[in-house]
Amino acid sequence: MISGYGRPLERRSLLGRLSDTPLRRLDWTLICVAATLSALGSVLVFSATRAGLTEAGADPYSYLKKHLFNLLVGLVLGGVTAALDYRLMRAYAPIVYAAACVGLVAVLTPLGATVNGSHSWITLGGGFQLQPSEFAKVGMVVLLAMILGEPRDGEVGPGRRDILIALALAALPAALVMLQPDLGTTLVFGTVIIGMLAVSGAPKRWVLGLLGGAVSGALAVWRLHLLKPYQINRFTAFADPSRDPRGAGYNAEQARIAVGSGGIFGKGLFHGEQTIGHFVPEQHTDFIFTVAGEELGFAGAALITALLGVVLWRGLRIAMQAADLFGLLVASGVVCWLAFQTFENIGMTVGIMPITGLPLPFVSYGGSATFANMIAIGLLEAVHLRHNPYE
Repeated sequence: MISGYGRPLERRSLLGRLSDTPLRRLDWTLICVAATLSALGSVLVFSATRAGLTEAGADPYSYLKKHLFNLLVGLVLGGVTAALDYRLMRAYAPIVYAAACVGLVAVLTPLGATVNGSHSWITLGGGFQLQPSEFAKVGMVVLLAMILGEPRDGEVGPGRRDILIALALAALPAALVMLQPDLGTTLVFGTVIIGMLAVSGAPKRWVLGLLGGAVSGALAVWRLHLLKPYQINRFTAFADPSRDPRGAGYNAEQARIAVGSGGIFGKGLFHGEQTIGHFVPEQHTDFIFTVAGEELGFAGAALITALLGVVLWRGLRIAMQAADLFGLLVASGVVCWLAFQTFENIGMTVGIMPITGLPLPFVSYGGSATFANMIAIGLLEAVHLRHNPYE
């Protein structure tokens, strides 16, 4: 009798233990949506590159193979990040930040390489390149969370000293990125800094002051002619793409033509005339959304936008359920980063934002960006897994 009743109890106990494993407690909605976006991105990357590679007599699958390899490495990095106890990341945040700054300095030495006017890359050989500014986004998020997420005794949010330290440390990687120059990543940094300050409970005067300072700084940079000529051309083209359709406004004009030509349901995968004809430069990276708009139409583009919205929603949900202020700031920083980059990339494609060269998260081709995006998902999962302070 005892043994007869014991077996079901043992089975129930085993099932209970299995149901409480970290794998079951992951946010599978977030993971599945990120995986779906990555799969769609792989198809779009193949569509954007196969015709050109075939014409050049190269392997039409070469970019797809590299992209899939990048996704595999990114999956490992994201998994390792999720497995870490994010509460212990406070100790490693300065190391991550320092490593990111070293990488940004290395880019400005002879080790760096220039791509599309930006000296942002380190060539590794074998067709692979490393962009340290992508990893600097991770370093920025965890460092600011460490500084702003530990209020001193008697304080609800970060004090004046903590805010000044955070701003001073954030200014270093931002300045190094501006020297490349990479305006898009600098704007991501600014969004993350202001967003995390607002969430941390810092006095409103600091947030409003930073917003005002950002606007004033942008006007000063413009009036003092501190931007590179190609960056100025991008802004003028954004204001009026038709003014120079064969020059500065070419990318923006062709991008809008490609997206608009797709109609409701698109021309079909691998049948986009703009894509096959290479009318839009960098279609596998910065302008991957034009491939979706032309070949999958409004329906496909809306699906990608909706899936990216789900990623941001799950990130906000994880932030609100975080066990402590540090976890809240980590998740909020990731959401600010991905939200701005999504809005800017899609916005520049449809003509409502200037062209800055930011890739579309989880969709665009790129090794460093893919690694950073998967680490971002890992950070969100790490906070989600430990939203119970007793776990």
